[in-house]
Amino acid sequence: MRVMVGIVSYGSYVPYRRLKRSSITEVLGVAAGKGERSVASFDEDSASMAVEAVRDALRSAPSPGLHALFFATTTPPYGEKLNAATIGAAARLPVEIRAADLTGSTRAGLGALLQAADSVRGGAKQAIAVAGDCRFGAPEGKAEQQNGDGAAAFVLGSDGVIAEIESTASLTREFLDTWRSPGERFPHTWEERFALTQAYGPLLGKIVQTVLAQAKVAPKDLAKVALDCPNLRAVDEVARGMKLDPAQLADPLALTVGQTGAAHAALMLAAALPAAKPGDRILVATAVDGADAILFRVTDAAARYAQPRSVGRMIESKGDVSYGSYLKWREIIPTEPPRRPDPERPAGPPMLRSTNWKFGLVGSRCKSCGTPQLPPQRVCVKCRAFDQMEPYPFADRTARIATYAIDRLAYSLNPPTVNVVLDFEGGGRFLCEMTDCEPEKVAIGDEVEMTFRRLYSADGVHNYFWKARPKR
Repeated sequence: MRVMVGIVSYGSYVPYRRLKRSSITEVLGVAAGKGERSVASFDEDSASMAVEAVRDALRSAPSPGLHALFFATTTPPYGEKLNAATIGAAARLPVEIRAADLTGSTRAGLGALLQAADSVRGGAKQAIAVAGDCRFGAPEGKAEQQNGDGAAAFVLGSDGVIAEIESTASLTREFLDTWRSPGERFPHTWEERFALTQAYGPLLGKIVQTVLAQAKVAPKDLAKVALDCPNLRAVDEVARGMKLDPAQLADPLALTVGQTGAAHAALMLAAALPAAKPGDRILVATAVDGADAILFRVTDAAARYAQPRSVGRMIESKGDVSYGSYLKWREIIPTEPPRRPDPERPAGPPMLRSTNWKFGLVGSRCKSCGTPQLPPQRVCVKCRAFDQMEPYPFADRTARIATYAIDRLAYSLNPPTVNVVLDFEGGGRFLCEMTDCEPEKVAIGDEVEMTFRRLYSADGVHNYFWKARPKR
């Protein structure tokens, strides 16, 4: 008996900030095209964005049963340390899971999805694939203008499948187009015409033909086609060769988000799924260092599936960032630091002892009087009961601002720092930083939600914790 394997839930994340391409033209005087690109904030990276996508996917996932986590990125926060472990801790996944980082190529995004599917076929109840990238590009270059930042996550399983995997295909071919050596910040790119005619066009066309032939499906039978390639001309040529109707092509997100590297094919898929109907077929393919393709068939379960946050909603929830701030956040231009001591490197032992609190924002609740409290306590702040606590998670609870202060002298790449005192729904008061906000618009009583961010980095150690942000 054939086991149905496919997507059982999914999530996405597009950063709040947007850089208008016209602002690049205003500063550098180079033609930068239309639209805007998403920009990870000064306190975000590929791992923190992946956490947001995973949390989004888990909100609609079936009962717990995750056995594997695969994280795809070309911009890992750590070159030698399992970044997937950070994501798993922040998303409060069980420690009894297999986890792996997939990196080195933007093709890794679909690779993670394929590996998650293979895990389910091998006996895992569920596996999650997440792709996140914080893409860099040298000033005045095309990559800086065309790239974007974002993440998408998919829970794969065999129960409650909303999009079944009907067919997959892969090709691997060595060719030189985009590369970056260890220690380099910006990628290099070979002459565009070579990659278009000798690699991207032929590979993308061949992988599409292969996956459709295996499933015995014609191009006209596809509801949506998500084609991801660094060169959009290759996408156009393949679409014309398939004789696709323009309505069949998924939004490439070029004008609103930009090309999000390893996350892009997954993000396009996540953007296409909410409008899919039972019986629809969706093809997603990417061509980089070879090619991968997956053909999905939307099931009847999709009609009952509700996605808390769509890609469209994340795109609409936005605020502008200046080109100067973007360069500062990426530390592309040197700036004078605040006249404050440099932050100290976080220590390993206390981080290990407080993993659930630091990464998962798990506080405590008194079993005697029911009072939630954070950080977690041994003695209840209300009834003084000793060691009568149970874990109490706060990350998914909304809160309101009880009071706030604006600090213009704190160590930050984006001064001023907004410090808020939060009252959580159901109980619990906490002091933390606020992000993705306009300081002059912060007000007492505003509703906020928690987000996983990087407070700072010191001696190569990233100090992750939770901040508040306006509800998106």
